[in-house]
Amino acid sequence: MKGLAELTEREVLAVAIANEEEDSRIYQQFADDLMAEYPESAAFFVEMAEDEREHRGMLFDLYRQKFGENLPPIRREDVKGFAKRRPFWLTRNLGVERMRKEAEMMELQAAQFYDAAAAHSTNVSVRELLYKLGELERSHEKKAVDLTSKHLAGDAAAEEAATARRAFVLRYVQPGLAGLMDGSVSTLAPIFAAAFATHNNWSTFLVGMAASIGAGISMAFAEALSDDGSLTGRGTPWLRGGVTGIMTTIGGIGHTLPYLVPDGITMKLGSLVLDSFHIATGIAAIIVFIELWAIAYIRARFMDTPFLHAAFQVVLGGVAVFIVGILIGSA
Repeated sequence: MKGLAELTEREVLAVAIANEEEDSRIYQQFADDLMAEYPESAAFFVEMAEDEREHRGMLFDLYRQKFGENLPPIRREDVKGFAKRRPFWLTRNLGVERMRKEAEMMELQAAQFYDAAAAHSTNVSVRELLYKLGELERSHEKKAVDLTSKHLAGDAAAEEAATARRAFVLRYVQPGLAGLMDGSVSTLAPIFAAAFATHNNWSTFLVGMAASIGAGISMAFAEALSDDGSLTGRGTPWLRGGVTGIMTTIGGIGHTLPYLVPDGITMKLGSLVLDSFHIATGIAAIIVFIELWAIAYIRARFMDTPFLHAAFQVVLGGVAVFIVGILIGSA
C-alpha cells in the first residue's frame, strides 16, 4: 500500500474519481431503501448522489485534460490510511438515522482526503479543484448533521457538539468497545476451562492474567495497524491501539481477579459450605454478568443499537462462550 504523499497526481485523481463514484452509489442505494417510508430523507440522498456524480465529472474532466481517457487501476483500498467504506451488504437497511450518520461520516472523511491531497499537489489547477471539492464535501457534512440533529442549521454550538461527539465515538468509544467485548467474551472460555479443570484458584488466576494481557497486546497491535487515522478522523494509531489494548485487558481481568481468593478457605452460607473455588467462581460469574450488561448499555448509548437487541446479542454470545469453557474444563 502507498501513503498519500507517495501517489502521483494521476493516481490521486484516479482515487478521487473512484471514491466519488462509489459514494454516489451508496447514497443512491440509501435513497432507494428510504423512498417508501422516508421520502424527504430519500430526496436528500438522491441530491447527495447527484452531487457526487457531478464531482466525479469535474474530476474526470480535469483528468482527461491532463492524462487522457485511461484511469490507472488504483482504489481507495490501495492507499494507506484512506477511509474504508462498509461492504455493500452492510449498508442495506441500516435505518434512517444510521444512514444519515453514515453519510455525515462519509462526507467528513472525503473532505479530509481532499484537503490532504491538495496539500501534496504541486499542480495549481489540481490543487484548486481538490480544495474546492473539500469545501463542497464539508457543506454536505453540515447537511447530514442538520438531518441527524434536532437543532436548526444555524446553531453553530450544536454543530460543534455533534462534531465533538463523533470524534469521541470514533477515537475512544469504538476502539474501547471493541476491546472490552473481546476481553470480556474471548477470555471466558480459557479462564473457566482452567478453573473447572484444576479447581485451583491461583492456577486459574495465572491463566486469566496471561489470557487478558496477551489479548490486550494482540488487540492493541491489530487496531493500531488497521488504520493510521490520517484520513478517517479516528485518531492516531497509538491512541486507538492503546485504548483498545487497555479495555481488552480490563475486560479479561475483571473476571480473573476473583480467583485471588486464597485456596483452602471456606465460607458457610446457611447450611451450605462453599470452598474457595466455588466462592471465586460465583463472584466471577456475577462480574461477567455485569460486564455483558455494561457492553450492551454502551452499544445502545453510543452505537445506536436498541438496548434489548444489544443485550440479547452480547449476553447470548457471552453465555455461549462461558458454557463452552465450563464444558471443556469439566471434560
